[in-house]
Amino acid sequence: MRAVLTIAGSDSGGGAGIQADLRTFAAFGLHGLSAVTAVTAQDTRGISCVHALPPDVVAAQIAAAADFPVTAAKTGMLATGPIVDAVCRQLRSLGVRPVVDPVLVSTSGRRLLDEDGIRRLKTRLLPLAAVVTPNRMEAERLSGIEITSLAAARQAARRIRDLGAAAVIVTGGHLGEEEDTVVDILDDGVRTVEIATQRVGGPAGAGTHGTGCAFSAALTAGIAAGRALPAAAEDAQRYVAAALRRGPRAT
Repeated sequence: MRAVLTIAGSDSGGGAGIQADLRTFAAFGLHGLSAVTAVTAQDTRGISCVHALPPDVVAAQIAAAADFPVTAAKTGMLATGPIVDAVCRQLRSLGVRPVVDPVLVSTSGRRLLDEDGIRRLKTRLLPLAAVVTPNRMEAERLSGIEITSLAAARQAARRIRDLGAAAVIVTGGHLGEEEDTVVDILDDGVRTVEIATQRVGGPAGAGTHGTGCAFSAALTAGIAAGRALPAAAEDAQRYVAAALRRGPRAT
C-alpha cells in the first residue's frame, strides 16, 4: 500500500488538521503517516488553545517516515518559523516535493502561523512545493493582491507561483463566484484552468471547517496515485463536495 505523509496540527474536534488528512488518505486507500506540529483544542465554534511542538520533535516524526515508502506529502498548520525550517530540512532529506496548504488563520479567526513563519514559508517552503493550495484570504496574503474576482485570483496564482512553487491552486468558495458555483483556479506554469463545481450548503464557512485540509489531502492522494494535477484537483474538489453533503452540520 502506498504511504503518504501529512505534516500538520492536531484538531481535537476531528474536523480539520491531522485527523481530517488521515481520514481522507484512508478514503483513497492510502496508508497515512503523520507528523504533528501543534496540538489544538477546538470545537465547532473555534480554537481555544494552541500548543506548538518543539521543532526537533517535528523533525524526528518526519525523519521516521523514511522507514516507509512515502510517495507524496502535504503540509498544513506549521505554527512557527523554526518549525517551517525543520520541515523544509526533513522534506529535502525525504526527497519529496509536498502539497503545501498554507494555513495562516483558522476559519474562526485564530492565527495559526506567526509572522516569522509566513516569511520562511514564502522564501523556503514554497520553492520546495509541488503545488500550493491557498484559499482567497491566504492567496491575498502570499501574493499581496486583493482578490475580488476570478481574474484577480488568476493574477494572484501567478504571483505565488513566482515565489518558486511548481503550481498553485487558489481554492474557491470565497472568490465572488456565482452564488451556486465554486471555482478553483489552477496555474501550473503552462496553463491556467478553472475547475468548477456546484456549491454545497450555502455560503462558505456556514458551520463547516477543514475543507482546505480535506482538499489538499485529497490532492496529495491523487498525486500519490500518479494522477495528473488537473485530474487530481477535480477529484479533490468532488471529494470535498461529497464530504460536505454527508457531513454533520454545526448549528
